[in-house]
Amino acid sequence: MKFPHIKATGDHYDIGVAIGRQGRGAFHDIVRRLDRYRALTAFLGSDRLRDIEARSRTAYPGFMREIDGIADGADADFWDVFLWNCRGDMPGDHGYTGAQGCTDILLPGNATGGAPAIIGHNEDDAPGLDGHCFLVTVEPNDGLAFTSFCSPGHLPTHNFAINAAGLVQTINHIRPRDQKAGIARHLTTRAVMNCRNFDEARAVLERTDRASGFHHNIGLPGTATVWSAEAPASGCAVMTVEIPIAHANHLIYARFSDMDQQVAPSSRDRQARADALLPVVAQSRDALAVLGDTHGEGWPICRKDKASGDTGYTLASAVFEIWPDRIDWRVYDDPGQPPVWEASQPAG
Repeated sequence: MKFPHIKATGDHYDIGVAIGRQGRGAFHDIVRRLDRYRALTAFLGSDRLRDIEARSRTAYPGFMREIDGIADGADADFWDVFLWNCRGDMPGDHGYTGAQGCTDILLPGNATGGAPAIIGHNEDDAPGLDGHCFLVTVEPNDGLAFTSFCSPGHLPTHNFAINAAGLVQTINHIRPRDQKAGIARHLTTRAVMNCRNFDEARAVLERTDRASGFHHNIGLPGTATVWSAEAPASGCAVMTVEIPIAHANHLIYARFSDMDQQVAPSSRDRQARADALLPVVAQSRDALAVLGDTHGEGWPICRKDKASGDTGYTLASAVFEIWPDRIDWRVYDDPGQPPVWEASQPAG
C-alpha cells in the first residue's frame, strides 16, 4: 500500500512513540537531508525555539508529550523533532516557501441532504517525502480518536484528518509576516481534532497565543456544512462556505487584505487556476477535476512532476463528502487514479 496504515494507542507519550517509530528511518535518511530542514537548524538553541516549546507545553501538555514520544520513537533528539514541527513558526522563508503547499476546493451541500458538502485537498510538501508518509489512527486514553495523514517526524493533523465525532480538518500553509511569541501551530491543528463540534474548534482557532498559523477547513456531518478559517498569529477570519471556493497558500479574505505576507509563485498560480475552474466544478461537483488539474499558466495545481524544478510535490489527495449522517472519504496517491483508501465515518 502506498500509505501504510498504523494504529497508535494508549497515553499521549505511547501514541507519539508509535508514530515516531513508523517514520524513524525517513526522519534520519530523508528529513534531516532536506535543505529546508538544514536551514531551520539555525534556530536550534535559540531563545525563540525555547520560548515556543515552553508556551506549547503549558498550553497543551498532552500533545507535547506526543512530540516527546515521536522523538524517542524515532531515536532522535527532542529539539530536532520539535524544530521540524515548528517549521512555520520561525521568521523568514528559509528559501523553501513553495514546498509547503496544498490546494483545497470547498463546495457547499444541499440543505435537503440531496448533495453533500465537499472538501477536496491536495497535500503538497517536499518531493523527497514521497513514499515515506502514512496514515495513522490514533486511539488515545484521553481524548477523541482520529485518523490522519502523517509525514516523518511530524505530529499528525496538520494536513488532513477526521475524528470520531466526524469532524474533518484540512490544512493549508500560509506565510504572513506576523509571527510572535506563542504556541506552535502544529499544536493548534492537533487541538482542533480533539473537538466535537465547530464551536469548540472555533474557540481553539480564536486563541490569541499562537506563534503563527494556518488556513483551516472544517466540516461536520449533521450540518453538511463547511467552514473556512484563515488563522494567522494575529487573528482569525471564519467563513461559512455558501458558494464554491478554492484556497491555496496565502491569505485571501478581506480581513487580512493589508497584512504583509509571502506569496509563493506556485501558490499564486494554483489559486488563480483553481478560481478559474470553480464554475465547472460547481456543476460537476467533482473535486478531483481541480485537484488533478495540470493545465493553466505557471505552476500546476497537481504537482506530480519531480523533474519540473518545483520545490513542492503532491504527496496525496483526499476528498471528504459531508452528508447529514456521515462522511465518506477517499485518499488518492494520484487524483487521476483510483483511491488507495476509502472509509465512511458516521456522525458522532
